[in-house]
Amino acid sequence: MRFMNFYKLYYILFFLASGLGFSQAIPTNEVIATNDLINYLTPEVKVKLGSNGPITEAVLAQYFRDKFAERYFYDWNDFDARFQKYKSSNSGAEKSHAENAKDHMDKFSGTTQWKLPFNYLNGAPVNAYALRHLARQHKMVDVAFQYFYEDKNPKYITYFKNQLQSLNGALKADQFEKIEDGNGVYEVFRSGYRVLNWLQIHTMFLGQEAYTDKDQLATIATLLQHGAHLYERNPDFASGNHQTRGMSALAMISVLFRDFKGTDRWYEHSMSLLEEHMSKEINDDGFQFERSVHYHMSDIGTYFYVYQLAKISKLEVKPFWKERLKSLFITLTKISYPNKTAPVLSDDTDDPWAESNDISGALTLGYLLFESPKIGHFANDHVEQKMFWYVSNSQLDMLDHIEAQSPTMKSLEFPKTGYYVMREGWQPKDKMMIISAGLDKDKPDHQHGDMLGVQAMANGKNILPNYQVRYSLSDYGFFKNSMVKNVALVDNVLQGKQYTSNQGGSGFGKFLELPHPKTIAWETNNNIDVFVGRHDGFEKNGVSYSRQIIYLKDDFWVIKDNFSSETPHDYKQVWQGHYSLEETPNLIRSTFDNASGLDIYQLKKTDTVTTSGTRGKQWAVVTKKGQNAFSFISVLYPYQGYANRIDEEKEKPNFKDWIWNDTFWIIEGKEPNSLSKGIETLFFSVNKLQFEKIELTFSNATDVLVTLKDNLLTVQSIGEKEAELSFRNKKNKQMVPLKPGKTVEFVIK
Repeated sequence: MRFMNFYKLYYILFFLASGLGFSQAIPTNEVIATNDLINYLTPEVKVKLGSNGPITEAVLAQYFRDKFAERYFYDWNDFDARFQKYKSSNSGAEKSHAENAKDHMDKFSGTTQWKLPFNYLNGAPVNAYALRHLARQHKMVDVAFQYFYEDKNPKYITYFKNQLQSLNGALKADQFEKIEDGNGVYEVFRSGYRVLNWLQIHTMFLGQEAYTDKDQLATIATLLQHGAHLYERNPDFASGNHQTRGMSALAMISVLFRDFKGTDRWYEHSMSLLEEHMSKEINDDGFQFERSVHYHMSDIGTYFYVYQLAKISKLEVKPFWKERLKSLFITLTKISYPNKTAPVLSDDTDDPWAESNDISGALTLGYLLFESPKIGHFANDHVEQKMFWYVSNSQLDMLDHIEAQSPTMKSLEFPKTGYYVMREGWQPKDKMMIISAGLDKDKPDHQHGDMLGVQAMANGKNILPNYQVRYSLSDYGFFKNSMVKNVALVDNVLQGKQYTSNQGGSGFGKFLELPHPKTIAWETNNNIDVFVGRHDGFEKNGVSYSRQIIYLKDDFWVIKDNFSSETPHDYKQVWQGHYSLEETPNLIRSTFDNASGLDIYQLKKTDTVTTSGTRGKQWAVVTKKGQNAFSFISVLYPYQGYANRIDEEKEKPNFKDWIWNDTFWIIEGKEPNSLSKGIETLFFSVNKLQFEKIELTFSNATDVLVTLKDNLLTVQSIGEKEAELSFRNKKNKQMVPLKPGKTVEFVIK
């Protein structure tokens, strides 16, 4: 007994000495042999494991199985029960997993190559796009699922082990794609994604006979090499979601394998960089800086994994983390359409050609994290297929009784990001429009040629849509530019210029030149919402341009596009949708399967309307030809039922009780227009207004909303330029400045 105590003491002192005196850093350019992993454990763990004898592979593997049960998103010992729940709540998952697994295994051998050029198993060449997805190992997760769907067929575990080891072999032989060539296998984004997927697979296979102790330790050693590489190659902040994906993975490795020396530095470094990304890349208004719903939700996932694991392990996370992460979820609720989907903004890529984004899965995660009823309104009663494995059992139980609170927010702005939302409400048929008027100064790579463009929903339909894209599609560059947006154009000039593809050839491309926007006015009140902005996209062609958008609550929108130049040009509006030409060029109409529709009516005479389309999408282009200066004034009129449309048979139609050019005011101006409803009148291009003893004179042609109620006269500018307003009534006279969007009041005596 005395001898055994001496042996234990000697063993403990030996490992303490080896840990303190012979510390080694986990290598970046090779994978540690499984029997050498012990040399990289922290002294504390060595003491704990060595107190009962030698630390064998079996001892080490069991230790990490136990730690994974405590630290991972769920306890792997419950996998079989969780898998049954997964199957019952994801009826289409089995087919999807089978198709993806077959696709991957039919293309790549387990011992695949990792450096181009090489061929698929069918002899066709592998391109850069496919290599990048091989590097991410997305479909290897599907391969892992097939192991369980096919009665634990060990060939799927063997395939995973072989492919993991083939990458390790390529690393040792220096036969893998480098980032310098544009397609780096160990590039931070691809490496980070691979870590996420391999961690999921590793957890799924723990406890399976075909996934031996040695196999498990080989995977751990591989993940540690990835962590060391991510740590070494990312010493400083680098803008964009590539580094955040990699640092999310590094943080996960450091949480799950904090038993190894140096992982504490990995955790501190990854959390510090992620916090810097949160500070710099989540704008103060809550929108991810790349202005895309896809990348916004991608950041949610990136930060969610880390925050969730840290909570499980009760590790300290700064309050700033919680605040910024929650703001990402709240932003999705703010931009939601009434049907709980979101508009398509810039490079949204989840579902090519779709006209909206499904945000319910992301907001379900938000509800589980923060238990907010305001987020609960948008949550599903299940976790989407991909994220099911990243929530705990107790969180899944929360979805049986979701606490939901209907939103009350209406029109709002994201001033830093440059999105503006005009909203009627949250009933299924309510109207909503979103305006895009921002350009990220640091990384506009994912932005489209849609400056001052709009999207709108009414009566449950996307009446003015935008479309999701896919980098690998041949017409991705076309769908990124202005012909498939709701914008104004000059001649044949599109907003996006100098389109260039990326180095690696995956299909992604960006515009080196996009218009710079300026928001002139944003005002919202009980009667109207007003947005006024301009951009410089046509100034090289000698044309100045601005756009005014007025939402007459809760009736319709008026959009005024203003062009001016010293030389003649053709000025255009592009409207997305399948339009018939009812009274061309004054009226175009789209209709939907619920008998609703959108009428677009021109209050000023235009020349032509042409229609075109591709990929099943269509658009109409309204043109005014050969003008130095011109302003479109377009009524965007949603309706439900044919009897509520703009009546094309009338010579001068009404617009939901708004009467065109029939007002009690006497108007002076060059080609003025008015829309009147009761005590309110909308005026365009007026210099002077008179009614009885009231006289309003403007220093320049102006657009205004005038309301006369009892003894109060209200004048709100809806135009792009400031004017001096002279008010005269009997003996009273006042001069006041009238700034875009602002309101002045006069008491009538």
